[in-house]
Amino acid sequence: MMRCYREGLENALQIARNSSQRVSQRASAAPSPRRAATIHGGIRVSIEFIGMIQTRKVSETHAPQGPVIDIGYVEQFARAHEAAGFDRILVPHHSTSPDALLTVARAATVTSRVHFMLAHRPGFVAPTLAARQLATLDHYSGGRLAVHIISGGDDAEQRRDGDFLSHDERYARTDEYLQIVRRIWTEAAPFDHHGKYYRFEQGFSEVKPLQQPHIPVYFGGASAPALAIAGRHADVYALWGESKAQVHEQVTRVRAEAAKHGRSVRFSVSFRPILASTEAAAWERAERILAETRRLRAAQGLGVGGPAQSEGARRLLAAAGDSDRADERLWTGIAKEIGGRSNSTALVGTPEQVAKTLAEYYALGVTTFLVRGFDPLEDAIDYGRELIPATREQIARVAQTGSVPDGATLAA
Repeated sequence: MMRCYREGLENALQIARNSSQRVSQRASAAPSPRRAATIHGGIRVSIEFIGMIQTRKVSETHAPQGPVIDIGYVEQFARAHEAAGFDRILVPHHSTSPDALLTVARAATVTSRVHFMLAHRPGFVAPTLAARQLATLDHYSGGRLAVHIISGGDDAEQRRDGDFLSHDERYARTDEYLQIVRRIWTEAAPFDHHGKYYRFEQGFSEVKPLQQPHIPVYFGGASAPALAIAGRHADVYALWGESKAQVHEQVTRVRAEAAKHGRSVRFSVSFRPILASTEAAAWERAERILAETRRLRAAQGLGVGGPAQSEGARRLLAAAGDSDRADERLWTGIAKEIGGRSNSTALVGTPEQVAKTLAEYYALGVTTFLVRGFDPLEDAIDYGRELIPATREQIARVAQTGSVPDGATLAA
């Protein structure tokens, strides 16, 4: 198994090296997300850092504070990401939260460079209307919008908004939904559609996305139906923070699905970096974060969370087995406490150590990193000081040398 993994890693490194030394000519007409370029040794390397904003301060270690929508906090949070060097900001979706599309619209008015990623669940708005809304927002934001499609992995969460489809039915609906959205964005004339989940006549949009040929589509989901849809529709396939071996496995599977349609897909992985000036101090901080998470959950009458329904949650909980550590830096303590919900795994260490680990993920084919902290605003600012620039430098070295950074360890 070790030999197969290393062979796969070497193949991925060769792909990364080749793609860094030439302008990629993609078989599909999919748009390229904005990714900052790093120049090192004459080699141009494009990677993307995504952060996340919410409408008030809240995390596993911070009970909700202030009004549900704190406009000043939203604006400060968005500006902080732009100043820290993030390329894009995710605005998440939840069945009880403020509207994410309107939050993006507000944040876009107080920023000028950073791009946005809108979390969007198919099934609650007609795809014809959603396509027009997204295209309109792309114009008002100056072509800074991407959409992250989330089909839904929790029945209770979906039913709050009246969706009673099963897991696999939701993904089948997403497939049809994305087909329609893409056609509305690109068709020059009205068309009819008669499908299993949607039916309309003479669907058309006068407004097309400012980004051509369409807004970038990010897609998440780890089940077999999700991977098939990712191969057909995703420009970027998003994983939660899994071990390197797990990421290698998923990258291989999604690439195979995309190849069936003559497409190529980029990859994103999400982590909660826990940083300190020394490795020991970083692990001590991780333990304090876990203790505070448990304290707040107990105060709310919550114990250890049961496993979420999604396949992604199952994979997160399996990352470290019976331990709470996988590989060298991947920490699953919070994920296990809350049942594997959302991107809850962390990379723990100094900024330089975590940057080296992210470079190892880059060597596996990952070019986008979604990073957010347990102290949301403060950590975003902190990441911009050391972690983001250090990672860009480390990845440029990987692209130049064709090997992982000195001192890094490979997953078995």
